[in-house]
Amino acid sequence: MDLYAVRNELSQGRTVFELPLRVTYYARVSSSSDEQLHSLAAQADYYQELIAANAKWQYVAGYIDEGLSGTSVKKRRSFLRMMEDARDGRFDFIITKEVSRFARNTLDSIRFTQELLSLGVGVLFQSDHINTLLPDSELRLTIMASVAQDEVRKTSERVRFGFKRAIEKGVVLGSDRIWGYRKDQGRLVIVAEEAELVRRIFTMFALERLGIRRIAARLNEDGYRNSNGREFGFSSIAGILANPKYKGWYCGNKTRKVDYKLDMVKRLDPSQWVMYEDHESVPPIVSEELWQAAAELREQRSRQYGKSGANQRYPLSGKLFCAEHGVPFYRAVYKYASGDKEVWQCKLYAEQGRRGCQAPVVYGEELTRILLYLLARSGLEPAALQAALLAIYDEAGSVAPEAAAKGRAREELAGLRLRQDKLLDLNLAGRIGDAEFTRRNDELNRRLEELRQALSGQKSARPSDPEPERAADLSRLIAAELDFSGGFEAGLVDALLARIEISAKAGDEAELLVYPRLSGEKEPPVRVGLALKPRRLLNVPQHPYYPRQC
Repeated sequence: MDLYAVRNELSQGRTVFELPLRVTYYARVSSSSDEQLHSLAAQADYYQELIAANAKWQYVAGYIDEGLSGTSVKKRRSFLRMMEDARDGRFDFIITKEVSRFARNTLDSIRFTQELLSLGVGVLFQSDHINTLLPDSELRLTIMASVAQDEVRKTSERVRFGFKRAIEKGVVLGSDRIWGYRKDQGRLVIVAEEAELVRRIFTMFALERLGIRRIAARLNEDGYRNSNGREFGFSSIAGILANPKYKGWYCGNKTRKVDYKLDMVKRLDPSQWVMYEDHESVPPIVSEELWQAAAELREQRSRQYGKSGANQRYPLSGKLFCAEHGVPFYRAVYKYASGDKEVWQCKLYAEQGRRGCQAPVVYGEELTRILLYLLARSGLEPAALQAALLAIYDEAGSVAPEAAAKGRAREELAGLRLRQDKLLDLNLAGRIGDAEFTRRNDELNRRLEELRQALSGQKSARPSDPEPERAADLSRLIAAELDFSGGFEAGLVDALLARIEISAKAGDEAELLVYPRLSGEKEPPVRVGLALKPRRLLNVPQHPYYPRQC
């Protein structure tokens, strides 16, 4: 459309309805409720009839976004597709209901309407009586968009205030999809079947001391799936183990939206969370002792493996690098009909595609096979390793079991005193009645007395397990730890591997330069070839110790 010619026509008294234009429409509602969707269908019918009724206009199929906020256009796929089609010259004029339907952000409103005008496309905001083909439209649009943006700000403040009041009243906020629970009027109700799986996860982690990836692998092998119908992954299991709700504690104020204009949510430091014991609104699925044991083990492993920051999110994070560009490889998940597959790809490839980097993606299963090869190459035969671990455990366990038991009793004693303080705070705040306070406080006092007697030597705080049963249990757990079919824990990866440098080679081949870390001295790299068609590792042999896993 020739914008100069159109404005010239309009200046002579003709209306936009008298011009031969290709016309489309844009419609959006901010929620997916039945009422809103009905409104959306009504908008679409209205615009289709309006455009078709004008003999001068040529109808172009409209663009519709369902249940999306107008604060930002980033997630509005139909809006973005409309802009692409405008750049391709597919229409001349857009009709939409009002400025807030188009974009509630002033900058977005002006930026997109200006871009559309530069492409020869006008916009009619019906309810606001703004036609961007007219010379005075930009000033009026700025005023209307600013009003719409201020309304978003006020709405955001009202929502935030509502959240604050709900937290003060102990209303459970956040997702309705908490594994093991369903929501009922701001309270949680236990779902028996899912709760049983939660208990199993805590037991495997805290008592059987299995790694998170091993737990996920076992659940997936047993046919369990998460709330999205997909296999359990590291983040799902880690999230369950870290959630205080499972021990019967209310937990809120964990996140804060940075700004009403930005689609950014900041996760607050745990010191800012609102947490307290509340079995009425949040019935416990596991005991506080089991939850605390899992928390201590998570903290211990975090310190041991040095897992802090984004670079250590996965066991292989910070280990894979592009040989050509020197940048790290990042983890991604490719979705296939046969199931999801973990892959690692160059940072530049992830950002720019093949023009950024020619190095191939490497599958997680290929890296697992390389790690198994390094493990076998180290000479660690599983039976001998299991025997050595049992001997170390027996030696450590026989040094001073009484001292260890007393240490655990002191830790529990300190924890019980903290619980008493919090219980008193709840009673003084009116969250629990005097009778409930007395009952819970008496239970804590009984346990405190048992621990005091244990520390004074009057009573054993740690019953001794039958030695044969303990050895059998330990042997079974070590055997499970030496089963690497579910992946490697970060500590073992760090012990086996310094880094891998990945590069593309001529033809359909690539090379992985593997730097082991099997001794205290610097070792020469192992060159591993990777054929891409058909895909296979070229020089990583099978090993008799780990034939099934290699």
